[in-house]
Amino acid sequence: MSLLGKLEGDVEIKAPAGKFHDVLSCRPHHVNTMSPDKVHGVDLHEGDWGKEGTVITWNYTHDGVKKTAKEIVEAIDDKNNSTTFKVIDGDLTKEYKDFRFIVKATPKPNGEGSVVRWTIVYEKLNRQIPDPTTLLQLILDCSKDIDAHLTQTQAQ
Repeated sequence: MSLLGKLEGDVEIKAPAGKFHDVLSCRPHHVNTMSPDKVHGVDLHEGDWGKEGTVITWNYTHDGVKKTAKEIVEAIDDKNNSTTFKVIDGDLTKEYKDFRFIVKATPKPNGEGSVVRWTIVYEKLNRQIPDPTTLLQLILDCSKDIDAHLTQTQAQ
């Protein structure tokens, strides 16, 4: 059993890929208004919103427990609607040596909506640490909330 792992999950959304990407790459501090039962706030520590190298902290609830994740925005690829976050402090660092979230929104071929793929790449501190499957489900559910907000705003 390896300490290295990778989980992936997809969710279909109605919003355009670029709009979804913009929320996570440039406006993550708005996610708490889009998914308030899951994300309670995103704070800027260093840098500027929408820039690589920016350090932010997510305050969220996972498995019924309030948690934090301090992350560096490692990469933003506007051409491919992809953003990579590397966890550098917080609750996840108690169980994982390395932890990254990669989110990519791809337009559907028919032009209606998008597919959001979340990839979690991690290294556990030991073999007893579970794979972060419930965290993957949380971010997939959060993506649905973001979509609902974006498509509601789009319809108005």
